[in-house]
Amino acid sequence: MKTAALIVFAGRLASAFPGMRELKSRAAGLESRGTNEMIGDLLTLPDDKLTPTGAQIKALLSGKDQPEGSLDVYLGVPAKDTPECKADTCCIWKHIADDMSSKMKDSIAGCNSLARQCVRLGFHDAGSFSKNAGSTGGATGHTVLARECYDRPINRGLPSVCDQMTAWHEQYKQYGVSMADLIQFAANVATVTCPLGPRVRSFVGRKDNPAPGPENTLPQPTQNADELINLFADKTISPDELVALVGAHTTATQHFFDQRRAGSPLDTTPGVWDVRFYGQVRQPIGPAMITKFPSDVALSQDSRTRGTWDGFTGVITSQLPWNLAYARAYIRLSMLGVNNINELQECTKALPSRLDSFLPTDKLDFELLSKNDPPRENMTASG
Repeated sequence: MKTAALIVFAGRLASAFPGMRELKSRAAGLESRGTNEMIGDLLTLPDDKLTPTGAQIKALLSGKDQPEGSLDVYLGVPAKDTPECKADTCCIWKHIADDMSSKMKDSIAGCNSLARQCVRLGFHDAGSFSKNAGSTGGATGHTVLARECYDRPINRGLPSVCDQMTAWHEQYKQYGVSMADLIQFAANVATVTCPLGPRVRSFVGRKDNPAPGPENTLPQPTQNADELINLFADKTISPDELVALVGAHTTATQHFFDQRRAGSPLDTTPGVWDVRFYGQVRQPIGPAMITKFPSDVALSQDSRTRGTWDGFTGVITSQLPWNLAYARAYIRLSMLGVNNINELQECTKALPSRLDSFLPTDKLDFELLSKNDPPRENMTASG
């Protein structure tokens, strides 16, 4: 079956797959393999002091609520500067989402380099968190505000997206939009703008912290499984959640790991949020066009992570389980370092709708696809 047909078929699973009940059961099993450790202000707040949103986020972090929000949408949105929009916290975020998504689409290849960079920036800002690093790091906007985009080697390739984030912040800060929220919201807009990507539940109200984040807290593409599992345990992220997060490499291209093959993707459909990445990493000899990071290969083979990795390799049957597992894990990641979780407000309804099917060309021109990509290292859970 050709790639295009598989992607369309995968997108129609929710309504057409005859084993949907079994698939949902499997999805729930994979999605639930995460830590229930609380973070931020939820560590100390008793349940009777939680706001409705705080209680929802606690349930999400515990695997007790649905991490995707597919049904809550705007049927119409008021103009930006009207009293109606000012009265609705999420109204301005709908305008921001529309602005962002319009710049992230590629009519030929799905989602484009800006989308990939926004996902990577979301990981780098939030993923800097360490339980042992004190009050800095996490999803606080520091990667842009402290100019880490430009000054730290781990962030090679991020300056152009940080320039774009700064421009968006200048445009929307008059509406009370923080850089911390803008970075995480852009990552979720990018994810759902990519065909087949999940609509991750999204919350706003984070506070900016311009202090530099801790160093040496982001993963490297050459790290082994022990190093990666220990690094993410320090972020309250379990090995299974790590496997789900690293799947965002499905839309990645690399420019520094192997400069002789700069621009090569990590799977054969880098504009589509599909599960091909998992299966192609596991292949002894993968497609010639892709690059494999040793960190990904290590996770695919380690006894602590191999089972979950293999659970995401089915092109047809793994899309729903992975989307749910990724959504839950990314919600946790996006809350790291946030100490006012109980004050946040959900604005999932502002996100674009999911694109559940997509017809890419059978042979994408990856030189064309990546020619406007700024040089960049691997994205998401492996930095």
